[in-house]
Amino acid sequence: MDTSGDARQTAGTATAKGGRLFTITMIVIFDVAGPLVAYKVLRSAGLSAVSALLLSGVFPALGVTIGAVRNRRLDAVGTLVLAGIVVGTVLGLVSHSARLLLAEGSVPTGVFGVVCLGSLWARHPLMFSVVREFTGPDTAKGQEMTMLWQHDGYRHVLRVITAVWGVGFLLEAALRVVIIYHTSTGTALTISKITPFLFGAILSAWTVAYGTHHKKKGERMAAGAAQAASSPEITQAADHA
Repeated sequence: MDTSGDARQTAGTATAKGGRLFTITMIVIFDVAGPLVAYKVLRSAGLSAVSALLLSGVFPALGVTIGAVRNRRLDAVGTLVLAGIVVGTVLGLVSHSARLLLAEGSVPTGVFGVVCLGSLWARHPLMFSVVREFTGPDTAKGQEMTMLWQHDGYRHVLRVITAVWGVGFLLEAALRVVIIYHTSTGTALTISKITPFLFGAILSAWTVAYGTHHKKKGERMAAGAAQAASSPEITQAADHA
């Protein structure tokens, strides 16, 4: 009985769950609750909407910094977040417009959507590169992805997923801009903090369902081909040949 193997698997599962819990906690504190609470407190203290928005942006920046220190690297998402905060700070200081400052937050989302669609003409679509980088190119999963990329069906699935994510992110960016210019600053801030995760959850759920559907379809086709190849008629024809 391989107890050491079971122990390693259990430890790996516990580590993965701990990592997911840490990520969720960081998102709740630094990306959602922190900025919203800070904005309300600062507004109650008499600060302008622009000043409150700029200071509340410290929480997402701090969250990205903690994640980068923990992982010993700054990923693409963290880079986009920090770039958005820097650009938004400059716009806020120059324009003194709370709506423009909030609308700038849609820029990284829109850029990601455009890059997704543009990557459809590249060697690898963006979502394939992102997932492989996230899992690790040298891991078993990353090597499996590299091997599967040789198949037309797999490439088609990844390109469709990338296209859907690109369109989804562009829609989310456009929706946030519309909300920002048709609601109060506080309401727009709340919605702008929630919509990225809502769209992300919807797109992730669709991706899992779409990928599972095509995986099962491929398995059925492979099983059918194997059954056909082992049928008595084909076996007999092969023997005569």
